[in-house]
Amino acid sequence: MVYSDDIIEEVRGRSDIVDVISGYVRLTRKGSSYFGLCPFHNEKSPSFSVSGSKQMFYCFGCGEGGNVFSFIMKYENYTFPEAVKLLADRAGVQLPEVSMTSDERRQQDMKAQLYDINKEAALFYYKLLKSPGGQRAYDYFKNKRVLSDETIVHFGLGASGTYKDELYRYMKNRGYSDELLRETGLFIYNEREVRDRFFNRAMFPIMNISNKVIGFGGRVMGEGEPKYLNSPETKIFDKGRNLFGLNFARSSRKKNMIICEGYMDVIAMHQAGFDQAVASLGTALTPGHASLMKRYTNDVLVCYDSDGAGTKAAIRAIGLLRNAGLRTRVINMKPYKDPDEFIKNLGKEAFQERIDHAENSFMFEIRMLEREFDLNDPEGKTNFYNSIARKLCEYSEDVERENYITAVADKYHIGFDNLRKLVVNTAAKTGGYAPLPERPKSGIQNRNTPEENTKKSQRLLLTWLTDEPQLYFKIKQYITPADFTEELYAKVAERMFQDIENNQLNPAGIINMFADEKEQSEAASLFTTKLPQLESVQEQEKAFKDILISVKRNSYNYYSSRMGVDISALNQVIEGKKALEELSKTHISLN
Repeated sequence: MVYSDDIIEEVRGRSDIVDVISGYVRLTRKGSSYFGLCPFHNEKSPSFSVSGSKQMFYCFGCGEGGNVFSFIMKYENYTFPEAVKLLADRAGVQLPEVSMTSDERRQQDMKAQLYDINKEAALFYYKLLKSPGGQRAYDYFKNKRVLSDETIVHFGLGASGTYKDELYRYMKNRGYSDELLRETGLFIYNEREVRDRFFNRAMFPIMNISNKVIGFGGRVMGEGEPKYLNSPETKIFDKGRNLFGLNFARSSRKKNMIICEGYMDVIAMHQAGFDQAVASLGTALTPGHASLMKRYTNDVLVCYDSDGAGTKAAIRAIGLLRNAGLRTRVINMKPYKDPDEFIKNLGKEAFQERIDHAENSFMFEIRMLEREFDLNDPEGKTNFYNSIARKLCEYSEDVERENYITAVADKYHIGFDNLRKLVVNTAAKTGGYAPLPERPKSGIQNRNTPEENTKKSQRLLLTWLTDEPQLYFKIKQYITPADFTEELYAKVAERMFQDIENNQLNPAGIINMFADEKEQSEAASLFTTKLPQLESVQEQEKAFKDILISVKRNSYNYYSSRMGVDISALNQVIEGKKALEELSKTHISLN
């Protein structure tokens, strides 16, 4: 769905970013901006800034940034059209009907009907739960699983009938065609009959992030196989990109998320107050699941069954979560198999204690690895140490790897230097990371690279012009978008300069030029770079001129290096040299 620029601008103009974000994040005014705890990463000190004048947000901690649309997309896991609609509804803006092709319209209509059918099926199962035909499932939820009526209602739990075609007959009486019903995955069609996929089962509706029913899970009552059955994938149900309970967990006040194995684990935890719990949908954790969780947290607790299969699944999940950039810890459920059993027997306070003392995921992996070796045997111990070294080679960052070397050395009584040497040698043999540098004995480390200094001076200039756009007219003869040698920076500068010329500078609108989330965050950083805090006008003028000269000199050097491969570079070099000469002799007043 595509909306015109005018409509998008109207929605943005009527959606004050401070008001919108205040509904999600507690903000406190500091100077001209507002600050709060970032909802996109865990932090103790507020580094999440919201600017009413620029109509944008930026986190100085994690680098997330953008405009009001970006925030809604990140926080709610919405697409851009969904974010536009939410904000339009909030602001009372009537969105126009968007023209579609006949195929697009047909697909949209079908999806809408599939949502309607799933909603009706969920109501059918829920009503059946409270009828004599659902007594067995109701007893299962109330007595065996000890769920309250409030929890049953909250999750919309239900029961499927004992007859194989109860739901099918109900839907046919509602006027739905077989062509459409076949697409729902709720029915099995063969040459002789049509029957319900789910019968004689306790039912768990599966909802997407927008609280729409997209599928079902069912547990058999009594004997029968399979014990658990899930809807197949459909046009509205993608198992690899949805998580059970995420529609509730995304609004949790908890800063972490708990991933567990089954529906009942999630429900039991939510009932006990741990409303950040989610589960994959009858499939192993996928990269899509990990990316989805990354939208809402940076800290994931793995709470899989404590048996062998659960341990293997946990180790696999840890790798996927780590690759997604998530901090991962593991909750110890012993002596019980799963969180449902644990909470029933020991209570929620004990479960919270297990959360508080969750084990670092890497140390968990090493502890599980230890089980494969006989540490009383010298050869077994050596093989164990070599396996540890290979695991440590998976970390590319020196600091992180050295921290784990220290932790493992302490736990298993290995000399730090010996283990470190083993890791370096292992990396050299396997073609892994570059060998760790020796710890410096003295001197200043981690100075900015020339490339980073170049980018920083460009960011500083763009931020300064955002805060004081009138300065552009004093320097326009010296600076052009081409002087910003990063492609994204150049695009921002070009649009910014045009907007200033037209007296309509709009950082939020500039951010919206970019569809990619990372690019939006990077664009936002160009308007929020910390400027030098100088008291006197003379110091400020010198700092501004130094930044301007730095940008121009970097541009001159850049194009000078490209004169052999870029025809246009010659003109840039000639103009750059002239501008630098003039700048060196020119006073630029900030008043």
